[in-house]
Amino acid sequence: MSEHMLDYIATQTDNYILSKSKETRKSYGQFFTSKVVARYMASLFCIPSKEVVRVLDPGAGSGMLSAACVERIEKSFSIVREIELTCYETNEDIIPLLSANIEYLKSVSKIPLRARIIKKDYILSQTDDFSATLLAESNPQKYDIIIANPPYFKLAKDSREAVAMSKVCFGAPNIYFLFAAMSLFNLCHDGEMVYIIPRSWTSGAYFSRFREYLLRHGKLTDIHIFTSRNKVFDSESVLQETMIMKVRKTRSIPSMIQMTSSTDSGFHDLKALTVPYDVVVSGKEQYVYLVTSQDEVDVLTKVNTLGKPMPLIGLKMKTGLTVDFRHRELLRNREGDNIVPLFYAQHLKNGCVVFPIGKENEYISDELPSMVQLNRNYLFVKRFTTKEERRRLQCAVYLASHYPEYKKISTQNKINFIDTIDNSEMSEELVCGLYAVLNSTLYDMYYRILNGSTQVNATEMNTIPVPARNDLELLGKKLIERKDYSTKCCDTLLEEMLYA
Repeated sequence: MSEHMLDYIATQTDNYILSKSKETRKSYGQFFTSKVVARYMASLFCIPSKEVVRVLDPGAGSGMLSAACVERIEKSFSIVREIELTCYETNEDIIPLLSANIEYLKSVSKIPLRARIIKKDYILSQTDDFSATLLAESNPQKYDIIIANPPYFKLAKDSREAVAMSKVCFGAPNIYFLFAAMSLFNLCHDGEMVYIIPRSWTSGAYFSRFREYLLRHGKLTDIHIFTSRNKVFDSESVLQETMIMKVRKTRSIPSMIQMTSSTDSGFHDLKALTVPYDVVVSGKEQYVYLVTSQDEVDVLTKVNTLGKPMPLIGLKMKTGLTVDFRHRELLRNREGDNIVPLFYAQHLKNGCVVFPIGKENEYISDELPSMVQLNRNYLFVKRFTTKEERRRLQCAVYLASHYPEYKKISTQNKINFIDTIDNSEMSEELVCGLYAVLNSTLYDMYYRILNGSTQVNATEMNTIPVPARNDLELLGKKLIERKDYSTKCCDTLLEEMLYA
């Protein structure tokens, strides 16, 4: 193959991008893979020892990933005598460019290349009955290698794709993980797929069905993490946590996963780490922990041996009850009869709750029972932070004794709160112990590894191990005695408990 083949396709792709508006490409969920990223993705494949290798590119675009695969097979010194390439593409605007690039590929490939372009929806074309599950299709085409940069946009929960792939959907799915699930379905036994996708699927209840399917029928072998959100699709101004994953279709669990990371799509500062599989894929929820250093592996190991998730010790994090903008008629600026405090994230300051602060709509009528809760001790946790903030977990101790005039309060839904499952009162020591744990550097690092977004998700928090209640109360007692709510003090107390 010509050493300049990928350069040629990159040039043609750049010309196409310049000819179309970003809005037009966004309507297709279309963000193009660079030559460097395509080559890196293709390098992850172990080329099978077969005379004919079948390759699938289910969202082919301009053909950059297809070309990178052909280049990888040529350089593999394998026994391959023929490549069968299948490209799916529905965007009529780019199909002429894809066709021209495939013809160019055929002309320069050192290995005979048979290629076809299927101008049909990759998901829907897999079955004649949209109400049936695609995962039960009796005679699908199977491939040795699948490579993809899938489209990225949300579908309606009752879309034909979502209905057809109900086994992997929860609510309104994003098209990217339907592509990934279908590709695993299309792989032959021991076949491999490499995808560049958002990292959002790695945790949370929303993607639980997809994770269960992916990790039951396939196993992760390689993960690459881009640590910058805006330097992967440079020309597209995409702000997204992005990763590359390689999955082998097998039920045999590997002992290790190869983890790599880089700041951007140039891979100039590439770091590599080999991590035990059960550290990366962990828990009954099968969350995928994206570690980038041995320090992060140590954080996971420490926390995972500390105790049990909060619900197993009678505690649970919940999301604040009041969506204020939907109930403007109930909001008040001052206290009065049947009026209760409404706590916002702005009331959480340096580990304590400060109220009132002169904020607009700090009070709310208590007429809707679903929007008020008993005035008792809680740990408040901000739901949203910015990417630039030093901490993801930002907590504050709320003590009912500071507001004795109220029987009930309300919490805005941009904060979470920890309460008991049986509605019993939490002691001040227990609340302060929870604060000491969640305000520590150890737990902040743990959550950042688990979730790359800026949102603190209650469902995820309820899966993280915490110390036993008596240990939490002991931590809280020490924190109260020291009267120091700083992260440094919390770190010291937690370390003392760990090594007692």
